Amino acid sequence: MRALWLLLGLALAGCDMALPGGEGRYTPAMTPEQAARSFAQVVSAVEPQAEAECRRQAPQLNCDYRIVVDGRRAPPNAFQSVDSAGRPTITFTISLIASVDNADELAFIMSHEAAHHILTHLDRQRRNSAAGAEVFGELATLSGGSANDVARAQELGAAVGARAYSKEFELEADELGTVIAFRAGYNPLIGAGFFARIPDPGNAFLGTHPPNADRLQVVYQTSARLGLVPGAPSG
Repeated sequence: MRALWLLLGLALAGCDMALPGGEGRYTPAMTPEQAARSFAQVVSAVEPQAEAECRRQAPQLNCDYRIVVDGRRAPPNAFQSVDSAGRPTITFTISLIASVDNADELAFIMSHEAAHHILTHLDRQRRNSAAGAEVFGELATLSGGSANDVARAQELGAAVGARAYSKEFELEADELGTVIAFRAGYNPLIGAGFFARIPDPGNAFLGTHPPNADRLQVVYQTSARLGLVPGAPSG
């Protein structure tokens, strides 16, 4: 279990920040020092659970997660990638770490990103993008388009293909992320409260993220199956 730390305590100075798309300014509940300590604790708890779930569901993958903190001035964001050796990497911007209200939110976000790797979403997205480029390119060729027309059609097809199932991927990652966060000792129902402070993408055509209400419903239903919702049948 390894993490890359980039002067986390120093870089968290100045915690008052504007969330993407929000109006005015938002002051998180945790101080920079509390956020830094919380992040370290979350990594220690979530990473082993994510790796165990990865080995269980996708033993063919590299399950040795690397957690990276991007100390540059950048909007709040977290994302999953894979390096040239196939090692999954989860990157957090300092501003995202500073924007959370509690450790449960950090744990849910980290678990969600870890789930993307387990569910091979990046590979599936690349395949969808390639298929879209091929189809659009063939259509442009059949319609007598020039080489430039075909190239532009392929670019458009790749973009459409990449976004075709992105909302479904996000909901799948929310579901598995709920399980991982729970097994790491955090409450995903509290963690999903982060959705209340980010812009709602609605249900835009070819949007990359589903409506926040849909995401909250997935977290609630999964939490109910885990026994976190009083009176709900667990499975």
